[in-house]
Amino acid sequence: MTNRERALNILHYKPADRLPAVHFGYWRELLDEWVEQGKIKKEIAHELRDGNEVDRELDRIIGWDFDWATLDVPNQKLFPAFKAEVLEELPDGSKRVLNPEGLIERIKPGRTSIPSEDDYLLKDRKAFEELFLPKMQFTLDRLDLDYYKKLNETKPQDVPFGLNVGSVLGDIRNMTSVVGMSFLLYDEDETLFADIVDAYADMQYKVVEKILETGVKFDFAHYWEDICFKNGPLIDPDTFEELCAKHYKKRNDLLNSYGIDLISLDCDGVTDKLLPIWYNNGVNIMFPIEIGVWGDQFEAARNKLGKGLLGVGGMDKTTFRRDKAAVDGELERIKRLAELGGFIPCPDHRLMPGSKFELVQYYAEEIKKIRI
Repeated sequence: MTNRERALNILHYKPADRLPAVHFGYWRELLDEWVEQGKIKKEIAHELRDGNEVDRELDRIIGWDFDWATLDVPNQKLFPAFKAEVLEELPDGSKRVLNPEGLIERIKPGRTSIPSEDDYLLKDRKAFEELFLPKMQFTLDRLDLDYYKKLNETKPQDVPFGLNVGSVLGDIRNMTSVVGMSFLLYDEDETLFADIVDAYADMQYKVVEKILETGVKFDFAHYWEDICFKNGPLIDPDTFEELCAKHYKKRNDLLNSYGIDLISLDCDGVTDKLLPIWYNNGVNIMFPIEIGVWGDQFEAARNKLGKGLLGVGGMDKTTFRRDKAAVDGELERIKRLAELGGFIPCPDHRLMPGSKFELVQYYAEEIKKIRI
């Protein structure tokens, strides 16, 4: 079987010869560590992007079958984006920077994690209508339709290939910061936040629609959201359902009408309160199913929502920082989850610094030995 056949069969509850060895990329700092350790070449660390040929070269070196994030990612964000610029340099060496999404970040020297959110432009209706709404419009300038008309011949044939269909709320959270989103939700202009969500979602729907009209085929569709943390969602679930559910349903109905019946959504943190909303409106694959400090989320969700809920992820990547015994223990746990059906184990986010190259290789080798 090809890895494409293997993965799609598992997610459709059809026979497969074994589990595929699937991953979701790496922190850049880990790749740099592996370069320093002599495990990979510097060119791999600098040129690797999800699903590109360099990513696939590293798959061959380690033993992975494929990166789940092998996707086409169209231009569905603010267009044109804000021009990134340094607004202020501070005495401690940090900088206040306007990023392409209209958020003002504080960048600290030597820090490579997510910057702190200092301020934001999207504060009121005037800012929305003058600065952001023009950048949320659909235009054919966003797409190279000739590229999509030829994509069936040029896309990877041996691994699942997906279409990134955008973000209903996660991108907007990036524009406003969590603090800004919280204020906008309760602004005296009661319809403002809904208007922001609607405008952005309508543009993304049209992007997806125009792509699918070209005849290009995808194995799955994929959302990015990241609107939960270790204690649950960053927005009240009832409010989320009121604002966002209709947009998932509309977009997912469109995908289904073109034969795309596998729809995954990337959200970190504890997702249990939002998961039924996504699922009831057409999202059927949990990803990456972070283990975090709260433990396995997939089995509980499957027990609640039934076999229609699928999963990709749920493998505790922190075991790669430890030893072979820890990896063996994790392999036993995820083997039991795989036996539920409709589940493909995958490290529960990008592999982080400190992950041991030999343990990653060992896992990729051992996961392929599991028959289901």
